[in-house]
Amino acid sequence: MINKNSPIPIYYQLEEHIKELIEKGELLPGDALPPEREYAEKYKISRMTVRQAFTQLVNEGYLYRLQGKGTFVAERKIEQPLQGLTSFTEDMKTRGMIPGSQLIHFEIIPASKQVASQLSISEFAPVYEIKRIRLADGVPMAYETNYISANLIKGLTEQIVNQSLYAYIEGQLHLKIDSASQMIESSIANQNEAKLLKISKGAPVMLIQRNTYLKDGTPVELVKSVYRADRYKFMIQMKR
Repeated sequence: MINKNSPIPIYYQLEEHIKELIEKGELLPGDALPPEREYAEKYKISRMTVRQAFTQLVNEGYLYRLQGKGTFVAERKIEQPLQGLTSFTEDMKTRGMIPGSQLIHFEIIPASKQVASQLSISEFAPVYEIKRIRLADGVPMAYETNYISANLIKGLTEQIVNQSLYAYIEGQLHLKIDSASQMIESSIANQNEAKLLKISKGAPVMLIQRNTYLKDGTPVELVKSVYRADRYKFMIQMKR
């Protein structure tokens, strides 16, 4: 497996071998890898080389480390194409995963100046403030805060927001969701986000703000989300 005469760096050969085992299902999420020492002895390479391969695989999201316990195979990331406008529930169902929500907060509040501007409504107009943990197969994936005009979207209840907002807006209110703009930036989890998402404080996360519009251009929703960077990645296709 390791060809020391190859121009390909040894750490990279080991890295690709471990990736292949993961992709073939021979190494499963949660499986512990042998210690660096065993790899070094088996392939007659330095532990520094093994450590370099492990570190790269951790950075790419294939592995994770637990201090004092070892190195383990990570859960595969959910790949989200940045094309087409779908809800979290729709995304998870297309992947054969069971979507879910844990409602943290549901209240009608006066719109702040910033929220009012984003929704094109008057400051202090009533808006729903909805905070949810979004789950896939029971695992926390994202922490969402939604702001929706209470004068535009009427009749929202805790039961409805625990399911799919888009399904209610389009199926029950017969309003057509047409487009959205989305901004993504990297960050690290604060103490509250880490607790809700069951990750370590300071773990990498993605901050996503989405502004969603009806067919006539009316803003229908402002969503601020914190996604786990260890379980989610975004993909975009481009043409020249």
